[in-house]
Amino acid sequence: MRRRAAALAVPFSAVLLAMTSCASIPEEWKTPAFLQSDADQKDARLPTVTGEVGTAPEVDFGDKAPPGEQLSGLVEKGPGEGALIRQDDLLQVQIVDYQWTGKGEAEQTQSSYEAGAPVLLKMEEMSDELRKDLVNQPVGSRVVFVFPGQDPDEAAAMGQPEPEPGDSVSVVDVEKRYGKGDVVPGKQTTDGGDGLPTSPDSGPGKPEITIPEDTDPPKKLETVDLVEGDGPEVAKEQQVVVQYTGARWDDGKVFDSTWDRGGIPFTFAIGLEQVIKGWDQGLEGKKVGSRVMLVIPEDLAYGKDAAQTGSPAGTLVFVVDILGAVDSTPPPQAEPEDGADDAKKGDDEQGDDESDDESDEDDGGR
Repeated sequence: MRRRAAALAVPFSAVLLAMTSCASIPEEWKTPAFLQSDADQKDARLPTVTGEVGTAPEVDFGDKAPPGEQLSGLVEKGPGEGALIRQDDLLQVQIVDYQWTGKGEAEQTQSSYEAGAPVLLKMEEMSDELRKDLVNQPVGSRVVFVFPGQDPDEAAAMGQPEPEPGDSVSVVDVEKRYGKGDVVPGKQTTDGGDGLPTSPDSGPGKPEITIPEDTDPPKKLETVDLVEGDGPEVAKEQQVVVQYTGARWDDGKVFDSTWDRGGIPFTFAIGLEQVIKGWDQGLEGKKVGSRVMLVIPEDLAYGKDAAQTGSPAGTLVFVVDILGAVDSTPPPQAEPEDGADDAKKGDDEQGDDESDDESDEDDGGR
């Protein structure tokens, strides 16, 4: 499913900042103080974090000064019930950020708890230094990270604004993990058919899609719930986590599948044109835990010029497992300039939309 490259609305936390900069950690940050994940071996320079995982943490900086180097430690080991975090998982987490400016002085800067929107972290895109306090810990664990602030001279040399003083702190609560090969747990009650393609229950494996012989494709979008989930309905602008396989109606050949990439779940924001229209229209309102067959006509897929762009042409058929859906973090609201009126604000928002429409597309068969 081709989608446009989605820009982060905000560098939501120090963890995300480090991850999205090619997962590179400056050499001077790599110190022996980056400890193994053992709660009774936390570095004494870390702030004290208390409170129940699943609620906003309470962070006490005491009379400690920012250490000026990267530190981290496990605050609380979750119950997990055997669901240990793996290094290639997709994690659903809550993150609360602080700016640690001086001895005993810190201010909360962002909180996914307050925003009402968890964050999805791709473990495989994170460096080993960031993953090591998370890997092999149970779901429900809490980890605290400290990152040194950027050098002002370095920021100036790179043409960046002057950085905030002190270190940044992120408290990360792991709510859920999505792993390679995950599928919806429910029982498949239909294989499709009746003039539409069929897809028998494939268990934990890659779905098979069979196109009916001597049958014209439908002219409108068709959806079939092969498995009806019992989770909440997928809502517009949510981040959705799926496994999928897609085939062409014309020849039945699979052209794209998460299973062909190791069964790594795919994520996208629904209703924001990050995927083809047939996905946005066909998956919105479906329940989490559902396996849905989508039969998407050409005009809701890649259009008549699909072949010219290297995309699959004609009517397309997908089998999609909806593993999860979470609210997206709202973008920060910029403070209006002096004298700005509502009309000016409307012009700015329209300009932002036009800029988004010019985003580069990210290939990869999607």
